[in-house]
Amino acid sequence: MRPTPIKGRGSVSNKTSRFDQLQRVAFDDEWSTDDDQAPARPATTVSMEAAKSIISRNDSPDIPFEQSINPYRGCEHGCIYCYARPTHAYLNHSAGLDFETRLYAKGNAAQLLRATLSSPSYVPKLIALGANTDPYQPIERRLGITADILAVLEEFNHPVAITTKSASVTRDIQLLERMAHKNLVRVFMSIGSLDKEIARTLEPRASAPGARMEAVRTLSQAGIPTGVMVAPVIPSLTDHDMERVLFSARDAGALNAAYVLLRLPLEVADLFREWLDAHYPLKQAHVMNLVKQMRGGKIYDSDFKTRMKGSGVFAELIEQRFRKACAKAGLNQARPSLTTDLFRRPPKNNPQLDLF
Repeated sequence: MRPTPIKGRGSVSNKTSRFDQLQRVAFDDEWSTDDDQAPARPATTVSMEAAKSIISRNDSPDIPFEQSINPYRGCEHGCIYCYARPTHAYLNHSAGLDFETRLYAKGNAAQLLRATLSSPSYVPKLIALGANTDPYQPIERRLGITADILAVLEEFNHPVAITTKSASVTRDIQLLERMAHKNLVRVFMSIGSLDKEIARTLEPRASAPGARMEAVRTLSQAGIPTGVMVAPVIPSLTDHDMERVLFSARDAGALNAAYVLLRLPLEVADLFREWLDAHYPLKQAHVMNLVKQMRGGKIYDSDFKTRMKGSGVFAELIEQRFRKACAKAGLNQARPSLTTDLFRRPPKNNPQLDLF
């Protein structure tokens, strides 16, 4: 059965969690159906949760930060390729439609962060916002959890790097501008393609590519160090747009750039294949064959050395194109580290005077 696209959603199915003992499989029972009847459009639900901790830590050698914060679990942007989709299985949810419709918000994030940074044992290191799910997904406009986190980071003079697919990041531009003056923030806008038709189905509720590029311009003009993340690079679908994204970002004021090859871990592989069947059925076999060529004959290889960039002739060609385009555009000339020298713990609001 060819999957039917759902307007405004990336996934076309809601397969059960990989941890479930029983799995549901769609099949054609030969009963006639109304071809004009579109599948139901699931509504977004948001559950508030009280997190026990707020800073996640990693020691992966291919990731340029050790600490990250994710204000939300699940992401309404619905990017079909999102490597974070399998994490929803830990909540006994599907990596498909559940990931983009059943969201969780960490309502106590700012309070937890303030308590963590106030601890005498805390050592300041760069914190990444947007490492797993987007901190500026649509529900941020209503809940403002990311804005509260940034306010705490500003209070402590703590460095932060933001990655997003949303032009809504400009809502916090005044705060970001103040932090930029102290070398405490940089923003990377993720733009895999400037083709709005591809983006409309590939990442249905993220900001349009043009709006993201305009956000890069707005942030840059405010003096906020800005870069572009060409991600993901999808062979035979978006890879042709790499140079156009890089030069457009340069014209908008971006200083740095990076790219990530399409990653299809666990459930994401089947979900992406379904998406191709629904939107680009004639390209499905070709795209997946190229993916395998860049992953040593497999759909995905989690090896730290190659998971971001792939291997093989096609992956090497993409890397060469990226480097040459960046050199020609004048990107990545310098990328100074954000400072931790200004970190301070504000005095406690306590009527008891210090003894010394």
